[in-house]
Amino acid sequence: MTRILFATDMHGSEGTWRKFLNASAMLKVNVAICGGDLTGKMIVPIVKKNGKYTYYHLKETHTIDSSALEKAIKDVKGIGYYPYVTDESEYDEMCKNPEKVDEVFHKVMISTLKEWLDLIPQKLTSETRVVVCPGNDDRLAVDEIINKNKHVINGEGKVIEIDDAQEMISCGWVNPTPWHTAREEEEEKLEERLEKYISQLKNVENAIFNFHAPPYQSKIDEAPLLDKDLNPIIQHGSVVLVPVGSKAVRKMIEKYQPFLGLHGHIHESAGSIKIGKTHCVNPGSEYAEGILRAFLIEFKGDKITRLQRIEG
Repeated sequence: MTRILFATDMHGSEGTWRKFLNASAMLKVNVAICGGDLTGKMIVPIVKKNGKYTYYHLKETHTIDSSALEKAIKDVKGIGYYPYVTDESEYDEMCKNPEKVDEVFHKVMISTLKEWLDLIPQKLTSETRVVVCPGNDDRLAVDEIINKNKHVINGEGKVIEIDDAQEMISCGWVNPTPWHTAREEEEEKLEERLEKYISQLKNVENAIFNFHAPPYQSKIDEAPLLDKDLNPIIQHGSVVLVPVGSKAVRKMIEKYQPFLGLHGHIHESAGSIKIGKTHCVNPGSEYAEGILRAFLIEFKGDKITRLQRIEG
């Protein structure tokens, strides 16, 4: 029996990442898979002035002394933001210069990811392999950090043997989004990429497709319809949902009918569905609340014996 834990879209939430590792240890999984979007989206400057620290967090300005600094840093990390302790001079420069902000963000993002990966041997034994695949929100620079760490496997474009029967191929690239993120491309290009990746598999029918984008019109790809200002459209008191998954991913699943599809990207559409004989799952994400959402999947040969959503 092979047991995997699949989670995705942690977006810098350290609490969620720790829960992912802890759950993998507790459930004694063979492979722990993080399917994309590891890194955060925002830094929160914590500015030191006259022995106090001031920062803006959750729509409120906080002023604390040094005794509360550690807790403040933990609180900011907990919802996926990057705390950054600085002084007035550097903070003023950041306010005036967007390039400085990007420089600081990049530095903190990289150092935080290194810390995350260094937690793996503290939480897990060598019997559990950890696979991550950077998603569309992850800058290309994160690949180098993952590739250099001996405790984790970067799945992007690689065939990974999960057990004697199953191989997995991973892709963190997605179809275009309104936010123009780091790893997105037109459906035609994405289809070419997926075909190239899939061609490396020995037995595609027993394969796992770990593709960050969910298949189009699969019910695990529904997101709010947005207006021109990127605000959700509400009709009759409810947010209008539309399919935003990838047509290329759907085509690959229908064409090759792999054993299992692991997807994410669309936080609101947690669930599972069968496309032909392929079981496709999306755990969804509540990273900002520090909640781990995942699927625990057990299988032997080509038979799935357990497909269970878990959260905590």
